[in-house]
Amino acid sequence: MAKIEVFKESCKSCGYCVKYCPGNVIKIGTDVNQKGYQYLVADKMENCIGCKICASICPDAAIEVYK
Repeated sequence: MAKIEVFKESCKSCGYCVKYCPGNVIKIGTDVNQKGYQYLVADKMENCIGCKICASICPDAAIEVYK
């Protein structure tokens, strides 16, 4: 199973990862980081196929995926 690590202080909640995740694993959470952005959370890890699209598309390099 893959693991998604989120660098919450780097996330600006642009939503690209949510939009392009084929397994609908990621969602924008309700907590905010120090910059005032709601950062993403990995919600349905059982659906993660480890494709790394979320990490590749993130403009802020706020996501790392480990297989």
